[in-house]
Amino acid sequence: MGTALIYLLVVAVVAAVVFVLAGLVFGRGEELAPLAPSATPTRLPADAVRGEDVRDLRFPQVLRGYRMGEVDWVLDRLAEELDRVADECDRLTDERDALALRVRELEAGARPRVEGDR
Repeated sequence: MGTALIYLLVVAVVAAVVFVLAGLVFGRGEELAPLAPSATPTRLPADAVRGEDVRDLRFPQVLRGYRMGEVDWVLDRLAEELDRVADECDRLTDERDALALRVRELEAGARPRVEGDR
């Protein structure tokens, strides 16, 4: 009976030491305050987003994968950037077409050169 009591006491002391060490290492179990709905720890540049920025992007993992709100935010931000680039491309294409039309008009309206003309 005395030996069983000593074993039980040793197990209790070891469990208490493991519990105290785990509490010191992992904290007391408080949860951090949740982020505001519009806030995210995921970062993208405020101006133009480059491919390298997207490749370097890492989402914090949660129990079932990634936070849907952060992934949705990044996808919305990338969609806005693609829309901006597409609009700029359309503007440049329209400008190029207008200039090409102007060149054709000027070439068609130019009189033929004669060798003596200056």
